Amino acid sequence: MNARSLKFQLVAWYAGWLTVLFLVFGIFVYASLGYYLKKSLREALARRARQVADLVQRSRPDWPTLGAEIHSHFAPEANNRLTRVTVNGAVNYVSGAPSDHSFDPLIVPSAALRTDGETFDRRVLPDGRVLLVVVLSRQIPERALVVEEGSSEAPLKATLHAWLAALIAGLVLLIFSAVLGGFRLAHRALTPVGNIIESAERISSHNLSERLPVPNTGDELERLSVALNNMIRRLDEAFQHNQRFLADASHELRTPLTTMRAELEELIGETHGRPDLSGVAESALEEVERLRKIVEGLFAVSRLEAGEALEEKKALDLAELAVSTAEQMILLADDKDIAIACHSSGPVLVLGDGSRLKQVIVNLLDNAIKHTPRGGKIDVSVEVNDSKAVLEVSDNGVGIPQHALSLVFERFYRVDKARSRESGGAGLGLSIVKSICIAHGGRVTAESEEGKGARLKVELPLARNESV
Repeated sequence: MNARSLKFQLVAWYAGWLTVLFLVFGIFVYASLGYYLKKSLREALARRARQVADLVQRSRPDWPTLGAEIHSHFAPEANNRLTRVTVNGAVNYVSGAPSDHSFDPLIVPSAALRTDGETFDRRVLPDGRVLLVVVLSRQIPERALVVEEGSSEAPLKATLHAWLAALIAGLVLLIFSAVLGGFRLAHRALTPVGNIIESAERISSHNLSERLPVPNTGDELERLSVALNNMIRRLDEAFQHNQRFLADASHELRTPLTTMRAELEELIGETHGRPDLSGVAESALEEVERLRKIVEGLFAVSRLEAGEALEEKKALDLAELAVSTAEQMILLADDKDIAIACHSSGPVLVLGDGSRLKQVIVNLLDNAIKHTPRGGKIDVSVEVNDSKAVLEVSDNGVGIPQHALSLVFERFYRVDKARSRESGGAGLGLSIVKSICIAHGGRVTAESEEGKGARLKVELPLARNESV
């Protein structure tokens, strides 16, 4: 995934913050649990020390049965505890080894005589083990009593380590769940954006009446969709205005151009004795004729883009149409000694306007003839490829520069403006081809290597009853 994408950043922030919060929570729980366990152990040891001290005070001076009573009441070995009673500096009782062998009572140093009170010690034994000990000191008649109750630190640490392992496992599981949940949340949050993008990509100059979906979220995403739809509406209005202007202007120019052409032809017929006037009139007639072709081309493009220029569509053989049209263009090619060859694997049925599709072939051949040097060759092929009818016109002419391949189908674009003007081209032929192809649900593309020729390919949908 792209690290700069919005989805990645949303997931990263979501998972990152959850991870930080869980770490803080885990540290707090771990520290609180350690404090609670240590406090609970200290209170339990202190309570046991007081109980032992009370038992000692109730015993007879010689304490003949002190050990048996402590063992009977408290069982320090079974509970893995250290119990030691010291009177006037002499040890009167010490418990045996605990059942878990977590420490050796014989190597635990004795506590010094102290004043009344309780203390909590953490003692490191010679073997490296740690013992937590509560020392209770009391002054009783003629005796200084010290009771020590201790427990190994190992069980407490084992409990903390178990909790730490559980916290780490929970953290890993939480991060994994956060990433998956973040991806799901980001996907759901960005799904409306994806729908808007898909709808926007389908909108072109031919279907500006369509609108983007507006999610009912009440947030900026809904406002964005509404704003984009308003923009598309304004573009549609501007485009329709431009189309109406182009169609109206082309239509209005046709009549005066026709009149000028007729008058110039009449003038040429009356200037037999005036070669100078005849030359001027013929030059003016050529310009009028060129202007008439431009106007006719603009009128055709505007009608095609408005969806008004196609007659009733019917199934026709594109291969047969290409062969018959190429035969009609042979005379134009013969003037430059250019050979035209047609290839087809059989009938290729498409649903379309025969006159407009013929215009496509004528314009493609005319463009190839204009840009192919004398003695060149033009190949026309029609075949079925990936359930589409494919018409290709290739030549071995001058070719098209790479930077111009995406521009040759635009209105009035000419690769070589000076040469195109001399040959009478206005840059509308391929634009008309593109408009006709789009009107038929197809497309036209160009491939070329400069100096080695060009290949223009038209793809059209097959007729439903096509069987090849």
